[in-house]
Amino acid sequence: MEKGYLVLRDGQVFEGLRFGAEAEAVGELVFTTGMGGYVETLTDPSYAGQIVLQTYPLIGNYGVMREDFEGPCCVGGYVVREFCESPSNFRTDCGLDEFLKERNVPGLCGVDTRELTRIIREHGVMNAALCTDVEAGLAAASAYAVTGVVEAVTCKEPSFHPSEGETRLRVALLDYGAKRNIIRELQKRGCGVTVFPAGTSAEDILSSAPDGIMLSNGPGDPAENVYQIEQIRKLLGRVPLFGICLGHQLTALAAGGSTFKLKYGHRGVNQPVRDLNGLRTYITSQNHGYAVDAGGIKGGKVSFANANDGTCEGVDYPDLRAFTVQFHPEACGGPHDTAFLFDRFTALMEGGDL
Repeated sequence: MEKGYLVLRDGQVFEGLRFGAEAEAVGELVFTTGMGGYVETLTDPSYAGQIVLQTYPLIGNYGVMREDFEGPCCVGGYVVREFCESPSNFRTDCGLDEFLKERNVPGLCGVDTRELTRIIREHGVMNAALCTDVEAGLAAASAYAVTGVVEAVTCKEPSFHPSEGETRLRVALLDYGAKRNIIRELQKRGCGVTVFPAGTSAEDILSSAPDGIMLSNGPGDPAENVYQIEQIRKLLGRVPLFGICLGHQLTALAAGGSTFKLKYGHRGVNQPVRDLNGLRTYITSQNHGYAVDAGGIKGGKVSFANANDGTCEGVDYPDLRAFTVQFHPEACGGPHDTAFLFDRFTALMEGGDL
């Protein structure tokens, strides 16, 4: 393996060994704490515009299974302490190195991921470049900004996905970078799902006569999506609505609230979330760098809060028959603690109360 470098925007340089594609990468460096689920991480469109750092020290030991992909691979680069060159798993389709090469994503191993995580936790997320030329990498990192990523990852044309068994309900899913398991969870509950591109108008969505509207996860700064926010504003109150991650943030903005950027975000599969309407604390999967301002919510009330930092993790809008969550109840790699929220959505579409 050839020598490579991870260059941070503040000038710090980490030397390692390159694997994956022979390409250069620039993006926002973020860390994720999951001990498993790296296949789902690499195929989560919410990582568009970012270089992903895994805190778990060994990645790739069970290979890559195409059946488990959640979407296209949108990460800019991949940084690990050690990657396994010889995975052992009867389901393996290929190794991590081959997967990254197929998708032109460069990787870097042999770096101190613990130190990098400390830097991000202390200073916040920052731009970085994965490169062979330090000076060029520093220049690229200094000039980079995450923009236009929802348009980059959304589907180009509508598509229909029939339910498992008898179709009881029709759901319109707005794809801001949707993970496939959102569709699967709805299909299991008797929903036929029509997936629409992020730029679809509210009028076109409503003309399909859905029983409910699903707003997906996705990448980037929610406030950048001015057109999408305006369409959600037109949809609120028309039919039941459920938003996840970016969909949660966009709904808050459409209702008149605000969002802000977290210092280093929530990324991993072990984020504790308190149910403010009960006594439970759930362990959740999360991947986001922005949060809804709990003090500025309009027309709704906070339903879930992060047990670590108190940030808003969910909002109920009873008068609009809508609810949203920041975490991922559809997390395919787990945990599955909050999958019941899809049951809540189907009950709402069938005339139940929020």
